[in-house]
Amino acid sequence: MARSRTPIGTPDADPSAGGYAAAGRPARTGLALVLLAGVAVALSLGVYAKAHEPAARPLFTLGFSGMLAMKAWLTTGAAALLLVQLTTALWMWGRLPGAGPAPAWAVPVHRWSGTVAFVLTLPVALHCVWALGFAADDARTLVHSLVGCLFYGAYAAKMLGLRTARLPGWALPLLGSAVLLCLVVLWLTASLWFFTRPDLPKF
Repeated sequence: MARSRTPIGTPDADPSAGGYAAAGRPARTGLALVLLAGVAVALSLGVYAKAHEPAARPLFTLGFSGMLAMKAWLTTGAAALLLVQLTTALWMWGRLPGAGPAPAWAVPVHRWSGTVAFVLTLPVALHCVWALGFAADDARTLVHSLVGCLFYGAYAAKMLGLRTARLPGWALPLLGSAVLLCLVVLWLTASLWFFTRPDLPKF
């Protein structure tokens, strides 16, 4: 029996009976609450990082030569795991060309790769907020600071969206894509900058 590809949150009611309009209202309400929660998280981080006086020193380095090396490598690991998330998500939705049906292990790999990626970002975020603050010295640091706040807002919205009973079918893929895009931008504006600086120790 073929598997239904109807996105989660798509109303099943008969549109001629007004079911789509009735089902659309809770879908829009749920999406609005999810997005508001994400905005609240992003704004809270940004306001605190801006108001807080940066300590300009690390709390720990996890065995790396310094704070910047730790941040660069942990962000790289998180970005690699989110690419695993993207691949398994496409596979589970039947959107991975030539891959066939997703195996049973794709679900736990998807879930745990996302969990580990998020955990890897926590020491990075802690030091960005506590040690460095909201930096806006140039375009690179401003973009990095803004997108760092947006990343956690998008992540919070995605996690809440997974637990919301009814959302538009496009909402979760869009929120997941926003999380991935934010982390790619964070890697480009910090980790790549670090790895291309010859005067900084790389480990």
